[in-house]
Amino acid sequence: MSEKASPSAGTAVPKGVWTLGLVSLLMDTSSEMIHSLLPVFLVSVLGVGALSVGVIEGVAEATAAITKVFSGALSDRIGRRKPLVLFGYGLAALSKPVFALAPSFAWVVGARFVDRVGKGVRGAPRDALVADLTPPRLLGAAFGLRQTLDTVGAFAGPAIAVLAMWASADDYRLVFWIASVPAALAVLLIAVGVREPETHRAASAKRISWRQAAHLPSAFWAVTGVAALMTLARFSEAFLLLRAQSVGLADALVPAVFIAMNLVYAGSAYPVGRLSDRLGRRGLLLAGFAVLIAADLALAAAQTVPAVLGGVALWGLHMGMTQGLLSAMVADAAPAERRGTAFGVFNLVSGVAVLLASVVAGGLWNFVGPQATFVAGAAFTGCALLAAIPLRR
Repeated sequence: MSEKASPSAGTAVPKGVWTLGLVSLLMDTSSEMIHSLLPVFLVSVLGVGALSVGVIEGVAEATAAITKVFSGALSDRIGRRKPLVLFGYGLAALSKPVFALAPSFAWVVGARFVDRVGKGVRGAPRDALVADLTPPRLLGAAFGLRQTLDTVGAFAGPAIAVLAMWASADDYRLVFWIASVPAALAVLLIAVGVREPETHRAASAKRISWRQAAHLPSAFWAVTGVAALMTLARFSEAFLLLRAQSVGLADALVPAVFIAMNLVYAGSAYPVGRLSDRLGRRGLLLAGFAVLIAADLALAAAQTVPAVLGGVALWGLHMGMTQGLLSAMVADAAPAERRGTAFGVFNLVSGVAVLLASVVAGGLWNFVGPQATFVAGAAFTGCALLAAIPLRR
């Protein structure tokens, strides 16, 4: 019997989704230990400018997004999600020691690229696997739970990084070595703790190709278009770190920005997801967009560290109110046998938007100032909010 058919209770999220959430928690702990320090490491230690940080982050996320469309379609075609998920997590785990060993900027770029390829390989098949394991009535709760556990790792990582930087007298490379441990544990857990349901393997006989993405339902494309507009406003979180540094936060404390953001994110994602199963998703999504506008304006106006942290907390609330909902809306709209393709296309479009947003954000930061970066984000979010109004359940 598949896990989807036998949840422990009528309203309980299946144990396979819990396991995937714990895997995300471990890998995000590892990744955020590195990423919470990487922008400052690049700027302060390697002498890289903010525009270069924006280009690096945008290219990295776009790489992940492009990979997702192929891995998602491949998981539909072969009828297996777990092997691709395992390979993606394994590739990301192998990249972690490279950050510690890197003698130059080029090595860091290479490690970031490999890490994001790993994220791309696992992303769409993992989201499709969550949907495969979950009854339709619990999709919001399932994606909210996975997002919450993922985000617990996203604030645990920076917290560990802060402690490790303090204990090691700002030894970046030691922190990067420590980050390799939870990554290895994540790979072990996905290997032994997740059983793929048989239902998707049976559906794979249709041999759906990624080239048929154009035939996905119009509701899917509507959700994807709205998400792309929002993503133009939600540029890389690296700029949140640089904003905190720009108002005087010490380098060793910069990871606290991610802690603040992800505490709010983790605390809101699951309740919002479960609420959306009962009340519908559109109204909560619109509220999340409004919160992002408030976050951007607060960050644009901030002159002190507490003010930046307030804007960062609003940013985290927006993430909790939108990211799981958008994934659930993709699962709502896509046929079961095309979910891998749908999540791949969704993430490809979002990744291209992140690339554009991060490059524009870096350019505005360099040539106009930090305030302009966040004011532009608020404007893009307003466009996304207007575009989302016609969406239906």
